[in-house]
Amino acid sequence: MNDYDPANAPGPSLSKKRRVPIAAGIAVALTGIALAVTAFAGTSVASTPAADTPSATPTGGPAAGPAAGGATGIVTSTSTSGFTLTTATGVKVTVNETSTTTYEKGTKHATEKAVKVDESVLVLGTVDSATIEATQVTVQPHGDGGAAAAEAAGVIPFQQGTPSPDKSVGRIPDYTEGEGTIVSGTVADKAVKAAQAVVPGGVNDRVVLLSDGEYEVHNISVNWPHHVFVNKDFKVVGWN
Repeated sequence: MNDYDPANAPGPSLSKKRRVPIAAGIAVALTGIALAVTAFAGTSVASTPAADTPSATPTGGPAAGPAAGGATGIVTSTSTSGFTLTTATGVKVTVNETSTTTYEKGTKHATEKAVKVDESVLVLGTVDSATIEATQVTVQPHGDGGAAAAEAAGVIPFQQGTPSPDKSVGRIPDYTEGEGTIVSGTVADKAVKAAQAVVPGGVNDRVVLLSDGEYEVHNISVNWPHHVFVNKDFKVVGWN
C-alpha cells in the first residue's frame, strides 16, 4: 500500500521564509494524490482462492472422468446421432451412437432401427456425466426401464439439498472410496449389466476392481445408493 500523504509532502523549507501561493500548493497536493492513485493501481491484490467443490452431474452425485459404465431407461427421443433415455428415477441421459455400436433385441442381434421411442433399453459404453458413448445397446422387449427393480432395491431419486441416507443392503465388502483399479472392456460390461439388472435408476460411471477380486460399480445421479458390489461371478451381493 502506498503511504504517500499529501498533507505531509515535503515542500519549501520554512526556515527560508518562502511563501508558496495557494494555487501552487493545491497543484502540488493534487499531483501527489495522482501519484498515489497510480501507485495503488499498479499494486497486485491477492485474492482468496475459491474452495474446492466436488464435481457433480446436473442431477446430482459425484462424478468421475470418462470411464466404462451404463444405464437403463426408456427411450424418449431419437436422432441421426443417437437417442435420449430417461431412467426409472427421472435421470435424462444422452446416448451417442457410433459406427462401432452393436445392438441386441432381447438375446438376438439387431440394428439401430430396433431403438424406438418408448422402448426399454440397457446402454453400455463410455460414460461422461449424463452422456454415454454407446458400445452396446440392448433393447428389452416389454421392459419397464428398470422401474420395478429400482423400487424393489429402494433406489432414492436425487433431490437437491437432501443428504444421502447412511444405510446398506446385503453384504458390503471392506471398501474405502478411491481404492481399487478402474477396469473396462468385457469385465466392466458384465459388472454394469449385473448392477443395472438389480439396482437401476442411476447412471453407472465406473467399475472398480477391489483387492479381493470383487467389483464396486459406482452409481451417480441418485441420492442412494452410490455403490453396488458385484462378486467374481458377476452377481450383485450388496449396495450402499
